[in-house]
Amino acid sequence: MARMFGTDGVRGVAGSELTIDLAMKLGQAGAYVLTKETEHQATIIVGCDTRISGGMLANALMAGICSVGANAIFVGVMPTPAIAYLTRMHKVDAGVVISASHNPMEFNGIKFFNGEGYKLSDELEDEIEALIHSNMDGVTLPTGSGIGKVEYRFDMAQEYINFMKKTVPVDLSGMKIVIDCAEGASYHTSVQTLKDLGADLVAIHVNPDGTNINANCGSTHMDELKARVAAEKANVGLAFDGDADRMLAVDETGALVDGDQIMAICGNYMKEKGTLAKDTIVVTVMTNLGFTLMGEKQGIHIEKTKVGDRYVLENMRENGYNIGGEQSGHVIFLDDNTTGDGLLSALHLLQVMVDSKKKLSELASVMEVLPQALVNAKVPNDKKEIFMEYHEVAEAIQKLEEKFNGEGRVLIRPSGTEPLVRVMIEGKNQKEIQREAENLADLITKIIV
Repeated sequence: MARMFGTDGVRGVAGSELTIDLAMKLGQAGAYVLTKETEHQATIIVGCDTRISGGMLANALMAGICSVGANAIFVGVMPTPAIAYLTRMHKVDAGVVISASHNPMEFNGIKFFNGEGYKLSDELEDEIEALIHSNMDGVTLPTGSGIGKVEYRFDMAQEYINFMKKTVPVDLSGMKIVIDCAEGASYHTSVQTLKDLGADLVAIHVNPDGTNINANCGSTHMDELKARVAAEKANVGLAFDGDADRMLAVDETGALVDGDQIMAICGNYMKEKGTLAKDTIVVTVMTNLGFTLMGEKQGIHIEKTKVGDRYVLENMRENGYNIGGEQSGHVIFLDDNTTGDGLLSALHLLQVMVDSKKKLSELASVMEVLPQALVNAKVPNDKKEIFMEYHEVAEAIQKLEEKFNGEGRVLIRPSGTEPLVRVMIEGKNQKEIQREAENLADLITKIIV
């Protein structure tokens, strides 16, 4: 049986894979596992992104939470990192976000934070899953006054906005910024924060209707933002994903500035200021080879983990590092928040621009981005972990590794949230690596059925 939890919670098509029944059971089991050690009546904060299925799933989840005697506070549409912050600040027992992040609108997901605002360990997720599979065996459901209640608090977005402004109080007066909120959870919080800090703001994709989240917009579709930055003659463009835990930027020329470059810019600034813990940045194996070369040149140690911001965070916490993240724009500033935070990343990046008085294109040149080709191969969900067991696939990968040895690298991995195997090839010739990546992805799609 495939594991219910992926790298970022439980995901699936809302209504068919992620059903109201499953949401209720996740509420029950999650609340029970995360609060069973408490002697008081537990409280869990719940928020969602702008998907049409958010309300349906939130109500089912909260029914489950209340059925085991815990209380739920529903805060409505809220960025994922805001839930992590509010969970910590209000000293509640856990937080839950209903979101499928950058995925299309028909998907949704359920992600838990513990009382300290951190994503759950694999062990806790396995415990929740086991309890669901056992049909809550051994759990006595309360009745009468023992049942939990739901409280609605739609004012908490302002608390997160205030926290952001206090954490990075950068003066953005005179700076023209275009932001793309992906018709997602940041459509209010990011706009309000940047305006309050004095930015001359042009906001696009800030009219969510439940079905347009991530639709040709946000950090997974950057073309419109690039064009708009150029047209507006803006200093910078910022793009968030659906739940606003990631951010990618566009410089004043309309060129993409990805998560690797953002970490390079902010990491070097922190090193100059003496605030880069142990002169180290934590990244994943998917990070561009140019980032490693930048680290060698700048005297910054680059620590690598497997793919997934949870593994980056794990490494940071274990070893006392304070910045890390992924090329996709998940960047964690651990001194400030416990998870990737798109708005926080944006403010730190803007602070470097303001303090250095340099254009973003100049700051981004601190690292050379080597060409990468990333192609997705569609495979059945139950077979994506075993692609190396197919002889033809393993042989093709080996041949490619031999071909690119010393001049690039080949990295193949299953997606943590979708029925895909991701093929990434890095090298010097973009056309060649793109062709090889597409050929390998085609082979994987044909063979693994």
